[in-house]
Amino acid sequence: MTDTGPAFVEADLDLSDQRDLAAAVSRCRQLLDLDADPVAIFEALRGDPFIGSLVTEHPGRRVPGAADGFEMAVRAVIGQQISVAGARTVAGRLVLAAGETLPAVDAVTHLFPTAASLVSLADQNPDAFSMPSARRRAIVALATAMDNGSIVIDAGTDPTELRAALVTVPGIGPWTAEYVAMRALRDPDVFMSTDLGIRRATQALGVPDDPARLSALTERWRPWRSYAMAHLWSFPTSHESPTYAALKGRRIK
Repeated sequence: MTDTGPAFVEADLDLSDQRDLAAAVSRCRQLLDLDADPVAIFEALRGDPFIGSLVTEHPGRRVPGAADGFEMAVRAVIGQQISVAGARTVAGRLVLAAGETLPAVDAVTHLFPTAASLVSLADQNPDAFSMPSARRRAIVALATAMDNGSIVIDAGTDPTELRAALVTVPGIGPWTAEYVAMRALRDPDVFMSTDLGIRRATQALGVPDDPARLSALTERWRPWRSYAMAHLWSFPTSHESPTYAALKGRRIK
């Protein structure tokens, strides 16, 4: 493994109660995937004829997590079919409309809304949801399910059960359910064969754009398919990229 920096992460925590320190550190570890076993993942994937070169090129790549499962799920729904910048703007408006105000810490002024506060906002001011009505209904349905306990997103939730529960919410499909399981529950074995970024990367590596074939191909990556996706997402698909040029000769035909 290549030593590319210090073996620690610095974080400034602004705590109202010192007893929150352990929870804050735990959330940081979750967010940065610090409990992964990069050596085991590297050894499992580096010999693969398809992505082995990517893994060897960037050993130790992590999968981003989430500090809060409900926030991650709402952001995933908001981000459907819009740009990252657009999703950030919409989420920011919801935070200002329904999030709890905090003593200002740099640019952070509010907590992300709770499930109950979003349900209340939908009743009192539905216009605050500046998004298509179908997406608003999906967020409100998700918030309602989280508020009444029929959907739970925390470290103890079974990923398979969460996927099944999420897709029962109108407006939430398999892609969103898989994405939430990967980031909020740290499921290491997620693969989204219909994801646009994954399809572009696999096409650039010489595999036809066929989700069924991709799904079959990924069976040999278990139980680390989430990490394989992280490598594919990072793959530069531009023919002008030095990394693309270096790996081109090793592509699968």
